[in-house]
Amino acid sequence: MADLFKNGGAKKQAAAKPKPESRGDYTAKDIEVLEGLEPVRRRPGMYIGGTDERAMHHLIAEVLDNAMDEAVAGYANTIEVSLAPGNVVTIRDNGRGIPIDPHPKYPKQSALEVIMTTLHSGGKFSDKVYQTSGGLHGVGISVVNALSSELTVEVARDKVAWKQDFSRGLAKSKLTKVGPVNRRGTTVRYVPDTKIFGDEAHYKPATVYRMVRSKAYLFEGVRVRWACDPSLIKGDDATPVEEELHFANGLVDYLSTVMTGRKRLIEGFFDGKADFPEKEGKCEWAICWPDDEEGFLNSYCNTIPTPEGGTHEQGLKAALLRSLKGYAEMTNKTKGLANVTGEDLWGGACMMLSVFVKEPQFQGQTKDKLVSVNAQRLVDNVVKDHFDHWLSGHPTNADALLETTIARANDRIRKKQDQDMSRKSATKKLRLPGKLTDCTQSSPKGTELFIVEGDSAGGSAKQARRRETQAILPLRGKILNVASASDEKLRANQELQDLIEALGCGIRDRYDESKLRYEKIIIMTDADVDGAHIASLLMTFFYREMTQLITNGHLFLALPPLYRLSQKGKTVYAMDDADKARLLKDVFDSRGKVDVSRFKGLGEMPASMLKDTTMDPGKRVLLKVMLAGDDAKSEQRDTAKLVEQLMGRKPEERFRFIQERAQFATADLDI
Repeated sequence: MADLFKNGGAKKQAAAKPKPESRGDYTAKDIEVLEGLEPVRRRPGMYIGGTDERAMHHLIAEVLDNAMDEAVAGYANTIEVSLAPGNVVTIRDNGRGIPIDPHPKYPKQSALEVIMTTLHSGGKFSDKVYQTSGGLHGVGISVVNALSSELTVEVARDKVAWKQDFSRGLAKSKLTKVGPVNRRGTTVRYVPDTKIFGDEAHYKPATVYRMVRSKAYLFEGVRVRWACDPSLIKGDDATPVEEELHFANGLVDYLSTVMTGRKRLIEGFFDGKADFPEKEGKCEWAICWPDDEEGFLNSYCNTIPTPEGGTHEQGLKAALLRSLKGYAEMTNKTKGLANVTGEDLWGGACMMLSVFVKEPQFQGQTKDKLVSVNAQRLVDNVVKDHFDHWLSGHPTNADALLETTIARANDRIRKKQDQDMSRKSATKKLRLPGKLTDCTQSSPKGTELFIVEGDSAGGSAKQARRRETQAILPLRGKILNVASASDEKLRANQELQDLIEALGCGIRDRYDESKLRYEKIIIMTDADVDGAHIASLLMTFFYREMTQLITNGHLFLALPPLYRLSQKGKTVYAMDDADKARLLKDVFDSRGKVDVSRFKGLGEMPASMLKDTTMDPGKRVLLKVMLAGDDAKSEQRDTAKLVEQLMGRKPEERFRFIQERAQFATADLDI
């Protein structure tokens, strides 16, 4: 443990002197002008978030979103999506078809060719063609063209079919007339460019199928026909070869599927649809409260997934909380209401939200987060009105929901020093700290509790965990430093009380190993200085309050990566700057560009990536926290001295520690 505390400290090194500038060689010839779609091929990450398989799947979303826009606008009711060997993707709709007449600004080119080869071109910059749409910047389909080795567009308009071939952003043929047809719409067939994504990148049928199915859930007015070559479906993949997807009840159908076999706190769903005033768009939602409190919130804007949430989610949450509090006041059931926060109400709910708004504003081209200011107000107003009526019309459900919400609030704020905790039995569900997502296994053997920093990281960890054996407890920020705090402050600190209750074994002389609810306690913080500080505070807590938990080998540190390095479909992870430098030198082809992404935190890391790198017992690396020293007495003495020196109430001791070890510091200081 001594080494862990010592290595967590700041490092110093002399600031590097800037190299003298060389201005004589810098002339006009050094200024590059990228034309057409060359910027996309040079920097694909700016448009689709990277060059790995996940980014390659984004290409399908761009084409599919165009087809969905036609359906939402009322011009198409059928979309066909198929996968064939060789990463061949075909997407067809029966909408109006891309215009093929000459473009007025570029009379030598058809509108189709302009759309396919020019950034920021399309029919979605105003509301003349689409009232709402997922494509806003006019880059989607042209980006797909730029990053495809082969792409063919066939358009059927006025019972005549037209066709044009493209490759890597350029037209490879003229727009040609195919002949008469008895249909209409647009068909896009393309193959992702291996020069961008590498030879090893392949579409995953299960991933594409889930994407296609989600679109069908979001708009009940469309039928999506799915087809996949059987040779692409391997192993235990249950993806169907063919299926027609049509969900007449939209989001409710999705929740009904998710809730199969799960008990509910209240029967039925709170669901609805509403138009925003002044034709500003519309909103659809479906919510239920499962008894196991394993909740989620999936949100969409104009059928685009928004995994990072945004203003529409804020509006939904605000409406639910205001409405429930209003019901409690109206029915004179306000006891304990003052303790209720939004998390007590929606923390364990399964929620689906889909909005359609004019000219939405997203954060970035990948559109992971909605930032339109008016979306919060619009969603808040319509959902609150409907929830008010739902609560009044279902008093039994409303009372049960209110009672549970207040109970969760009371559980969250109670400050008991020690509790004997046991797993829920078949006859009684034991209440645990509000933010704890528990595992389902009843025996402690083989179970793990991950302590993470913040709700964002907690959300990713919940999706990445093994539900049977892995539990998640998010903590808010940096916890109390127990080495310098009074016992009164310890008892009053809600985060530490939640942790004590989750473990169930008590503290200090009341520590009982037989009541420890998990075999491994894993501290999982960000791979940066703040994360190291939080880990140090937690280790100090366990050492001072539960020393036996460390000596008996239950405490571990997770080692999440700091960097992701990708090149031509190959992806590896680096733990720190030194590891990054080593991998760049030893693993990658020096002739190709390596995309380097630095994780800002665990909450930013996709759940699948967090699982593979940090949480999967078969792939991860853990550090076991142990006490320093050659024997039991010396290890207690040495560790106690170090903890008091670094974390205690005397800052002069920390100052002396730093002075004595200044010659070992290697950190860069920008002064």
